[in-house]
Amino acid sequence: MSADSKPVLRLASWNIRAGLGTDLRRNADRVLSGIAALGADIVALQEADFRLGDRPSALPRDRINPATGLHPLPIGRNAVSLGWHGNALLARPDIHVCGLDHLDLPGHEPRGAVIVDLDTPAPLRVVAVHLGLLRSARRRQLDAIRTALQRHPVRPTVILGDFNERSLRVGLGRIAQSFVILPTAATFPSRRPFLPLDRIVHSPDLELQPLPYPRTQGHQPSDHLPILAELRWA
Repeated sequence: MSADSKPVLRLASWNIRAGLGTDLRRNADRVLSGIAALGADIVALQEADFRLGDRPSALPRDRINPATGLHPLPIGRNAVSLGWHGNALLARPDIHVCGLDHLDLPGHEPRGAVIVDLDTPAPLRVVAVHLGLLRSARRRQLDAIRTALQRHPVRPTVILGDFNERSLRVGLGRIAQSFVILPTAATFPSRRPFLPLDRIVHSPDLELQPLPYPRTQGHQPSDHLPILAELRWA
């Protein structure tokens, strides 16, 4: 709890590129150290699973909790995947899933999103996304997410992940009609970032504040940097 007695959660999102760092080496422990350094209560990961076959997790399940203090929420597509279309959620052990909806998103590439209602200090819905590379597909994908959310009871909502989009007006204009787009720093490419591709979007009944995140020197664990924010229920 904060000093004003409003519940507070720290949220993060990170495209971990299946553990492939800027030195072109896969190192799951380096990614797990980066997640731990965020100090977040809930972390949305993109590219948390490999793309081929049964899409096994890029992070060893048995090392996630010892390294980060978080546990994977049960949203995987099968027993070996951490997530859905590579979207995974890690959370504190006292945070549990109380509602789940998997979405296959339209577009030429296989993309998806997951809508997760969480048992948190106050009601919260998290939508973890990884949108496509083409703007025309991203706009249809955002429409699909909005339509899916309309099928659910109203609940304070955060949409976060790799939006692959730099334009607030053209690319994200649809979602800005009913959600607040949190200002975030550039996250891509991680060595010299100049594109704000990773985003956090939230319903007006939530208050979010961007937070700085720890930067490592030298080669980065992924080609994206994470984003971090503090959430309060308004």
